[in-house]
Amino acid sequence: MAVKKFRPKTPSLRFRTIPTFEEITSTIPEKSLLRPLKKSGGRNNKGRITAYQKGGGHKRKYRLIDFRRNKYNISARVASIEYDPNRSARIALLHYADGEKRYIIAPVNLKVNDIVVSGENVENNVGNSMPLGNMLLGTNVHNIELREGKGAQMARSAGSFCQLVAKEGDKVTLKMPSGEVRMVSAKCYATIGQVSNIDHKNVVWGKAGASRWRGIRPNVRGVAMNPVDHPMGGGEGRSSGGRHPCTPWGKPTKGYKTRSKRKSNDHLVQDRRTKI
Repeated sequence: MAVKKFRPKTPSLRFRTIPTFEEITSTIPEKSLLRPLKKSGGRNNKGRITAYQKGGGHKRKYRLIDFRRNKYNISARVASIEYDPNRSARIALLHYADGEKRYIIAPVNLKVNDIVVSGENVENNVGNSMPLGNMLLGTNVHNIELREGKGAQMARSAGSFCQLVAKEGDKVTLKMPSGEVRMVSAKCYATIGQVSNIDHKNVVWGKAGASRWRGIRPNVRGVAMNPVDHPMGGGEGRSSGGRHPCTPWGKPTKGYKTRSKRKSNDHLVQDRRTKI
């Protein structure tokens, strides 16, 4: 994938870039795998805004993605590579030998008419899914399960991948995209390869309208509000807030640790914040 630039005919085009979409082979999604997607506008079931800066955006339909890859030892042909408005990665439509159709996140270099398969003893090819314990050391993987059978939760966004660096007993060690090193069960499934659309990080929206298409509304600073709206609002003339940064509900932010001590931390080998 490449990034397309524009001549600066208007101020909004001066820095704007868009993907070329050259890897897309079909613009019509599989109808049986579409579901309606209702917008909330950042509002809860009482109609009150609980998530600021959300609203508008282009109308979308959700594509059902197979994160479990639980059709074992049944080969599937890649029918098309498609755009998904709900995620940064491209998706691939698979036609299984038994007639079923499913979407998966497309890895780099996966092409139409390629054959992919999921199972315990499959070849080490891009797009194939297998348990981490059966893979070769140094393999780049994505769509990784954190809990066996739960479905992929890690390395799903555009360009991301984890590297299999060690095996020990019933655990494997993965180096995450953030630099974090963590242990995962060797029975957890993962897909071989790197997630497609690597140049997603190089795309510059270039204008406010591009944010509005994605449902992102303007962000108002707390110090620019009135005291009734934010703890940092008000004051005669401009102020710096007069206190540590906080949310509209008074909870500290910017440096305040929010990571919960969950079970996922038990298998952490090296934190992403650790400096080597």
